[in-house]
Amino acid sequence: MAFGPAEIERLVRIELVAALVVFPVLFLVPAPYGRYQRRGFGPLMHARLGWVIMEFPAVVVPVWAFLAAGGAGACGGAAWLLLSLWLLHYTQRTFLFPVLMRGQGGRSPVMTVVLAIVFNCLNGVVNGTSLAWLGLDPARCAAFPPRLLIGVGIFLAGFLVNLHADHVLRTLRAPGEAGYKIPKGGAFRWVSAANYFGELVEWTGFAIAAMTPAAWAFAAFTAANLVPRAWSHHRWYKNTFPDYPASRGGTRHGAPGWPR
Repeated sequence: MAFGPAEIERLVRIELVAALVVFPVLFLVPAPYGRYQRRGFGPLMHARLGWVIMEFPAVVVPVWAFLAAGGAGACGGAAWLLLSLWLLHYTQRTFLFPVLMRGQGGRSPVMTVVLAIVFNCLNGVVNGTSLAWLGLDPARCAAFPPRLLIGVGIFLAGFLVNLHADHVLRTLRAPGEAGYKIPKGGAFRWVSAANYFGELVEWTGFAIAAMTPAAWAFAAFTAANLVPRAWSHHRWYKNTFPDYPASRGGTRHGAPGWPR
């Protein structure tokens, strides 16, 4: 089943409205997982399993939507490139990230997992379909304009920042150590949550490259979701460590097992 332009436009609007709602709410009430986990948000499940379950739709739904909408047709070089970048990010996040993290991962609210599944399905439909339409538009058959190449470069830079920040957080503690430490190196020299910063850079670059309403809506929702949490991390670091570097801004955190 393919979605038409009117349906995709409505779904993009829903995503933008969700971003407008989520942004202020998460400043007031941090999402209840990781270091902010607390009672009152329903039943819990194993965090590692929950992570894979909630991210898996972001791998398969965009591919299904892309193929259902025509698979980019004869002019699909740029569309296939962007879909490949999408899968690069989400394959790593879904399958490699939870395996590489140290520790058992703790517990996460089932509610958080369900909400993430709903969002990833909606976001996958609008972006997978929109990417396919890029290759069906004769005006876009000059497949690799400078804007696209610049956006791809920004995406890859953010991806590398994200990977490095994950590595820093995984190796904060020596075997047998417990507790939290201040992450250092890479983008942590400037921001308190370098992983979140990397993701923001990634999806901003993706939106520049794709230049579709769906891609920009995703970039906006990413900011609405991550900026409040990054700010919460920054405040937590400042309140927890008296020697925390004053020069850092507030953008993922140094949790000993699960950094989100």
